[in-house]
Formats: sequence, structure tokens, C-alpha cells
Amino acid sequence: MALIELEVGVCIIGGNMNKQINNEYGTITMSSDLIANIAGEAAVECYGLVGMAAKSASSGIVALLKRDQIGRGVDVHFENDALVIDLFVVIQFGTKISVVAENIIKTVKYSVENQTGIPVAKVHLNIESVRVQ
Repeated sequence: MALIELEVGVCIIGGNMNKQINNEYGTITMSSDLIANIAGEAAVECYGLVGMAAKSASSGIVALLKRDQIGRGVDVHFENDALVIDLFVVIQFGTKISVVAENIIKTVKYSVENQTGIPVAKVHLNIESVRVQ
């Protein structure tokens, strides 16, 4: 098995942050939307999560996002070549929030690092609402 050297950098294209990974074979560019979708898909598989919420819940009304819009409930940005992920979620009523939150954070961190190879510095979980299932 050959070891591949990776050089990681951040580039901004059209206001969208992308992560570039350079190796001896070429350049891999991953958009922040891709990373948001990976994080969102990982989160919705967790027990106790009803779904993702829209990021802009300033009106006080929380909109539960459909499965194909899951990335809208995730905000991704980079700090020192490491990812910081903000998740906006709706939790199931009656579950222990601390346990559900810890599970979501660990699952998202593992999935994103495993699928992209980019280290995740932090995962912030914003619980926008609880819902009876």
C-alpha cells in the first residue's frame, strides 16, 4: 500500500468556501455544500433527531427541512484548515437531550472526517425545537 502525501488548503470560489486537497495525482476540490450534505445525512440517522431545521429561525417559527434540503440546516466554515460545523436540529420530545446531542456530534464528526479526510475541529449543535413524534 502506497502512502499518499496530501496538502490541504482553502479556496473561495464565487463566495462559496471550498476545501482543496492536493496530492501527487492532482487536486480534489470539495465544496462546503458537499460537506454540509454529508454532515446532515449523518445527523438524521441518529436516534432522537426528528430532522434538520432551517438556519434562519429568527422569526420564532422553526421550519423542518425535507430530506433533499438537509444541507440548509448545516453551516460549514474553516478555522486553521480544520472544519467547524454548526447543525440546526429538531429533537424528539421525551429523549434525553444531552445523550442525543453527544451521539449526533460524535456521528457527524466521524462521518465527515471518514468521508472527506479533513479534520473536524468542532461540531456545534443548535437545538431549535422539540417535537412529539
